[in-house]
Amino acid sequence: MQKIFWLVGEKSGDLHASYVLEKLNNLGEFTHYGVGGERMQKQGLQSLFEFSRFNVMGFVEVIKHLHFFLSVEKEIKQILETNRPDLLVLVDYPGLNLRIAKIAKDMGIKVLYYICPQFWAWKHKRVFKIKEYTDFVCCINPFESAMLDEYDIPNKYVGHPVAEEISAQLTKSAFAQKFALDESKEWIGMFPGSRRTEFIRHFEVFNQVALHNPQRLYLLSISDKAFLGLIEPDKIAKNIVLIENYNYDIMKHSDFVVAKSGTTTLETTLFATPFIIVYKVNPITVAIAKRIAKVKYIGLPNLIVNEEIIPELIQNDVNPSRILSEIESVLQDEKRRTILIKKLSSIKSMLGDKSASQNTSLQIIKLLNNE
Repeated sequence: MQKIFWLVGEKSGDLHASYVLEKLNNLGEFTHYGVGGERMQKQGLQSLFEFSRFNVMGFVEVIKHLHFFLSVEKEIKQILETNRPDLLVLVDYPGLNLRIAKIAKDMGIKVLYYICPQFWAWKHKRVFKIKEYTDFVCCINPFESAMLDEYDIPNKYVGHPVAEEISAQLTKSAFAQKFALDESKEWIGMFPGSRRTEFIRHFEVFNQVALHNPQRLYLLSISDKAFLGLIEPDKIAKNIVLIENYNYDIMKHSDFVVAKSGTTTLETTLFATPFIIVYKVNPITVAIAKRIAKVKYIGLPNLIVNEEIIPELIQNDVNPSRILSEIESVLQDEKRRTILIKKLSSIKSMLGDKSASQNTSLQIIKLLNNE
């Protein structure tokens, strides 16, 4: 039985990789082990580390956890030596993954990268590491393939995983009934982020927005039940409804969405729901990012079309006044709202109807079979 070592560090990667595992398991029998979350484990992955410890974002945060990552790197090297896989599959998470890729290549282990590191956005020199340490790259953004071609890196645009994953569970009426939501009011979806630090930073601002705007309902996504312990119940605005595990329903049924920069922005785009992007992190992280970033935008929809169709509020601009202003500018202007929805719909067409999980699983089979 062929063995595949997986290395995934974030919840979104766990979700995307779980679909690939599901497709692979339908194509043959494999031993899956490495680093992955609950969704991958349900598809048969034997996770060798505590997944939650990998979910760290930002330069400062990574430095704080440097000892952990160095120890993980050492342990993975030992595992690759003692329980050698037929293939190493890396999913996003370039800080650690590219280091492990080098270790694997030095051992003669084949390496496939799914969800290419964003070398085109920052740390451009990573493209040379990708070329040296990987055997094949499965791209999820249509513009990445041509960029990799320039460096003669074997690759394929497999489609964006989000496009095949998003699906609301309930109709608006059923959703309203389940969470006792007043359908006569406008709904504002809010996504503060899946990491503890970003959740705290964004929730404080989001709560103020709701307090200043009592006529609307604010549907706030909770990605981890543990986050509830970070909030003082008596200080939460009465028009905020905390909702867990219904992100896509929030995106689809809301009149407007406020989303932390990341995968959520593309998911909301595919529902064609008007929204804004917010990003509030450690000031040192932002200062470093400004020095090395090579793109004008942080939001995936804006990067895809190379135009700021979605407003991006960063650091001090992430405040109640600006957010409320952006909400009003769309909900009070039907013409602007219609134009924005049309632009968002066009991005879905650009991504096409490829199945990222199916195409990636087939590429994994080819690599395992030396095709």
